Amino acid sequence: MRVMKNAHAPYSKFRVGAAILLANGRVFSGCNVENASYGMTNCAERTAIFTAVAELGPKIEIRAVAVTNDHGIACSPCGACRQVIYEFGPDATVFFQGADGPREAHIKELLPEGFRFQ
Repeated sequence: MRVMKNAHAPYSKFRVGAAILLANGRVFSGCNVENASYGMTNCAERTAIFTAVAELGPKIEIRAVAVTNDHGIACSPCGACRQVIYEFGPDATVFFQGADGPREAHIKELLPEGFRFQ
């Protein structure tokens, strides 16, 4: 929730924060960063993951992902984020705000046909 306040969301006014827990116990956080060219926007989940990769290298293993937003509405990771989570955490648990309150789901439930080249 703390990192969500750093989001750059001048267009949507929808701030999102995420944190990932790695197998080694390290936690990395990220927020959404919008751009006037919407396709260049980066989600909070991917920001956290890319920060971990930048610091530790590509061999990270995600155990858990938590996502929140400043509107208190249902907000699970988007499709692109689900695939990136799967790439680095095919056994990850994802925590997010569902339609009926807090939810917890395995990444394979959220992305049943995810793939990796490993």
